[in-house]
Amino acid sequence: MAITYAALLRGINVSGHNKVPMAELRALLTELGHQNVRTHLNSGNAVFSSESTDQDELAAGLEKAIQNHFGFSVPCLVRDGRYLRAVAEACPFPAAELAGKQLHVTYFSGPVDLGRFAAIDPEAYLPEEFRLGDRALYLYAPDGLGRSKLAEVLNRPAVNRGITGTSRNWNTVVKLVEMTGVSAG
Repeated sequence: MAITYAALLRGINVSGHNKVPMAELRALLTELGHQNVRTHLNSGNAVFSSESTDQDELAAGLEKAIQNHFGFSVPCLVRDGRYLRAVAEACPFPAAELAGKQLHVTYFSGPVDLGRFAAIDPEAYLPEEFRLGDRALYLYAPDGLGRSKLAEVLNRPAVNRGITGTSRNWNTVVKLVEMTGVSAG
């Protein structure tokens, strides 16, 4: 039975770098044997169905296909719809009361613990806040990600060493849950 997944590509189509046209991304996913391929926005969000149950293998296959087709490396995460829904439902912030640009989720390739963020003084960045979830970090940035000082600190190499992370605003989080066929709470 096919499972519906979202592929989250990191760092494409930003300031003219790592250009990956969505039509070509859809074609690559189809060539890899996936079905019902759709994309959302131009920032590396694709939804597809596959018989595979190995999300890491699916991500590695997509990374290899992108490298072969475009000639550059793009980290990819693949997560199923149930996981995306669980992350949305576990949001520790009042998502329904916030604008989509104020709330972000960073999806990680593996588990993260608070120790990774021990050098960050949360009080210094208020009213911005972050909380950890299951392989995810929730960031409340009232002035948006582009103006967030906390986001800068959270994206430093020392914090992210050995792990891949890619962020989406809340509007995209909700849309990907919808596209994978499960409803967010």
